[in-house]
Amino acid sequence: MRTRTMFAASMFAAAVLSSCGGNSSDPKATVSSEVVGQTTEMSFENDTYDFGVIQQGQKAEHVFVFTNSGEHELVIANAKGSCGCTVPEWPSEPVKPGESGEIKVVFDSSGKSGKQEKKVTITANTDPIETELTIKGEIETPEDAS
Repeated sequence: MRTRTMFAASMFAAAVLSSCGGNSSDPKATVSSEVVGQTTEMSFENDTYDFGVIQQGQKAEHVFVFTNSGEHELVIANAKGSCGCTVPEWPSEPVKPGESGEIKVVFDSSGKSGKQEKKVTITANTDPIETELTIKGEIETPEDAS
């Protein structure tokens, strides 16, 4: 178990450095050395959001609510959409045990059509180190509407 925890902590530290280019001036890249070695748990009310049918060019937005259900502070080092059309915003400050936070995801349907499913990968001091959220729906083009 200790080996697994150390591996997770090492992977978290590597993800923090590589995902932010080692730029410690970025507040999202700043992780206390005390927190890196401590994994915690993050639980979501829902990890998938279906925005239904929208018109091409519209934006779908959803706020995913999570709780730090572990025993240590939760530090989200990065959140990345599966493409440039999916943009997440996440808390830059640690989330204390028992407290909740939000990850806002905006999907831009410009240039898209048909069924879409996009992922947001969250990197945090959790085990496993990555958690995925999904935003999906269908994009109607002007030709579909006629």
